[in-house]
Amino acid sequence: MINSRSEQDSGVFGAPELTPLIDIVFIVIVFLLLTANSPLLKLPIDIPESSEETTLAASDAPVITVAIAAEKPYWRIEEQPFTDWVIFKESLLEQMATADQTITIAADKAAPTEPLLQLLAFLHQNNITNTQIIMEQPSSSL
Repeated sequence: MINSRSEQDSGVFGAPELTPLIDIVFIVIVFLLLTANSPLLKLPIDIPESSEETTLAASDAPVITVAIAAEKPYWRIEEQPFTDWVIFKESLLEQMATADQTITIAADKAAPTEPLLQLLAFLHQNNITNTQIIMEQPSSSL
């Protein structure tokens, strides 16, 4: 005679089914693997490494100082503030057209990064490479 399944499994009555549990665990693992590999956006910047502080070398070429302030107006050329980005770009190009000049960029530590990135993108678009960025070396806390 054919016995039903419930009569055969009477010894393991009440044991949990592991198949649905394993399915759920695999689904959660796949979900975590797919969501954990989201790419991070990066902006590669080559910063020279130095063990000593370096100072700006005095050169004979005229220097244009561009400052980025912490508050509006963000952009300044030789202490002259500019509230409009378009006017700032035109003024910078006019000053660069006179001679081969070096641009020194000094950004306030509390300044937002957007004005600095706009300036760096503008310099890159116009192939202006004769630039220096003034940076303060972090003090070591001993």
